[in-house]
Amino acid sequence: MFKIIVSDPEEGKSWQIEREATPLIGTKLGEEFNGSLIGLDGYTLEVRGGSDKEGFPMRKSVEGSGRREVLMKGGSGYRPRENGEKKRKTVRGNTVSEEIVQVNTKVVEKEGDAEAIPDLLGLETGGESAGKEEEAETETEENGKED
Repeated sequence: MFKIIVSDPEEGKSWQIEREATPLIGTKLGEEFNGSLIGLDGYTLEVRGGSDKEGFPMRKSVEGSGRREVLMKGGSGYRPRENGEKKRKTVRGNTVSEEIVQVNTKVVEKEGDAEAIPDLLGLETGGESAGKEEEAETETEENGKED
């Protein structure tokens, strides 16, 4: 089971879905795939990143799917605090495998007649958090009246 983060740069939004995405196994960072593999018919997506079950990030420069300790001076998985600082960090390779639990994707292409992503995923539109805030306000009002 993967957590798949789908980002749409045109809308400036992203959605998180959980899918059994075994067709993505073997896909490398930067590769494009058909969105119908994860239920997004009419979309072409690009794998942009991910992390494994322990939180180690995927890195494009590391071939394969295993973990490696790499001497890094910046980029994915390490932010140096001073100029010239390097550190050996553990990262995951650039290939999606069974150990990966989160995959970050980006919408690259959308067919003209494709439905909106929330509609395809069965998500409610209009801000789910706003509804939760309203429910919380109603509960506090009810609690206040009881006292």
